[in-house]
Amino acid sequence: MAAIADPPFTYGVEMAARLRLRAFRMDDAEHLYALFSDPQITRFWSFAAWTTPAQATAFIQLRLSLPPQSVSSWAIAHLHNDQLIGTVSLFLLSGEPRRGEIGYALIPAYQRQGLAQEALRLALSEAFETHGLQRVEADVDPRNQASWRLLEGLGFTLERIEPQRWRVGDEFADSAIYVLSRRSLTNTL
Repeated sequence: MAAIADPPFTYGVEMAARLRLRAFRMDDAEHLYALFSDPQITRFWSFAAWTTPAQATAFIQLRLSLPPQSVSSWAIAHLHNDQLIGTVSLFLLSGEPRRGEIGYALIPAYQRQGLAQEALRLALSEAFETHGLQRVEADVDPRNQASWRLLEGLGFTLERIEPQRWRVGDEFADSAIYVLSRRSLTNTL
């Protein structure tokens, strides 16, 4: 298989055992649409499932245009074929303490295999080592047990519940704010 060239990427290509984080490419649109058009994926998100492939193209164009000092957004790509299997984003929030917010999604066929954990370890390494953040937050619907268990397994702790913070479909949903701080880091990364 020939080497795959990536567009310029601020922090390089990060690799784990079975996947890599890389910049989005326009040829990711089909798989990105498959991810976010799935109502099971967007069940706990603050936006409805996508209804047109153009939404995937617009997402990629937006993410590629954002300044790296505001967001680092990656395609989670399988090492075997470099196909997008999910996304992870690190939103860099201004002010002190230096903090960020992380978000992630994985195509259902790749869930429950430890791949999300691999991807988040890479993104968290970027957050603390490259960006020098003091804390990373994750906003999770408390009903999304798989997501908050993943975070807890990486050392995140529940900081607070914010009632009715998001509109999800036809209902208002709470937010569980999980935090991983530089001070509380252990050997989980």
